[in-house]
Amino acid sequence: MKNISKEKSDLSSKELERYSRHIVLPEIGITGQKKLKNSSVLCIGCGGLGSPVLLYLAASGIGRIGIVEDDVVEESNLQRQVIHDSKSIGKSKIKSAYSRILDINPNSKVEAFPVSINNNNALEIIKNYDIVCDCTDNFKSRYLINDACVILGKPNIYGSVSMFEGQASVFNLGKDSPNFRDLVPVPPPMELLPSCNEAGVLGVIPGIIGIIQATEVIKIVTGIGSTLNGRILVFDGLNMKFKELNLKKSKTRKKIKSLINYEEFCSSKNFSKKVSVSSITPSELKDLIKSQPSKNILLDVRSEREYHENSIEGSILIPLQNIEEKENIEKIRELSRAKSLYIHCKTGKRSHKAIIKLKEYGIDAINLKGGINAWNKE
Repeated sequence: MKNISKEKSDLSSKELERYSRHIVLPEIGITGQKKLKNSSVLCIGCGGLGSPVLLYLAASGIGRIGIVEDDVVEESNLQRQVIHDSKSIGKSKIKSAYSRILDINPNSKVEAFPVSINNNNALEIIKNYDIVCDCTDNFKSRYLINDACVILGKPNIYGSVSMFEGQASVFNLGKDSPNFRDLVPVPPPMELLPSCNEAGVLGVIPGIIGIIQATEVIKIVTGIGSTLNGRILVFDGLNMKFKELNLKKSKTRKKIKSLINYEEFCSSKNFSKKVSVSSITPSELKDLIKSQPSKNILLDVRSEREYHENSIEGSILIPLQNIEEKENIEKIRELSRAKSLYIHCKTGKRSHKAIIKLKEYGIDAINLKGGINAWNKE
């Protein structure tokens, strides 16, 4: 890969003091610190992953930092999105991150893009940066960012987290490097992917993965060490274990020449193991319950806490993680005998999973479209 930074700016006396612990490292020294100062990094997303990435890139002396984000700070973000604070609740995440970066390092030049990354702006934004950090949390954005980086020849530092686990890698570092499509050739169906507020995440996990992403950026800019190019680093925080998987560039994958319709690409119809699941709207289910109350069973597959906070009258609780236990399968089979079984969760994703699991046991069920959120709105 070509040298992504040119030594064009000297370090001031204050900068020499600020970065002295870098400079004394033989692998970095003044030359490496100048490379950091003259480099540019785009961070797409400033949530759980973007927070540590931005904090440490600013502290390390990256000269120009771009942020793409269109969300606002919520109370529930603060458990893991450490670049924001309580005073930022209700405010733009990008403004919160912007001011925090300058508090850490006033030498940084910060460029804010208060938008959602999309087909219309991705290439235009990304082309002006040396490296991209993908700190998003959905497959549509990941494929879009990946493809844009491939087209433009930009390294893509990848990270993802869920519950107690996370993974990181470096994509598109050189012409023989793998990219995200080598890791996930076909997107899984969106209805089977629980969101962060459904599955949960241990607050420190994004911090660990984000710091790994920032470390890879520093190594690539300064040209030191061995990167995660061709490797997937998987972290299990619950058991405090790391494992490494090798990833190679596919020889048969089509060359990426242009951006595509990612909404369509990530839809369930492209998933090879798609299972047909019937659904019902809240209004339709309410009519059935009212007209035939004894012929319907409503199963709630959320957590016990969620159930006690807000539940549909008459529903039975069996959390998704317990649904395949022998006694629960027998209970569901008996309850639904000669009755219609309807399953719901918060948004319809966990209930979709539950229905697929129950099909394996010969039990048919119908999904409540939109879950209890849609039910409450009705």
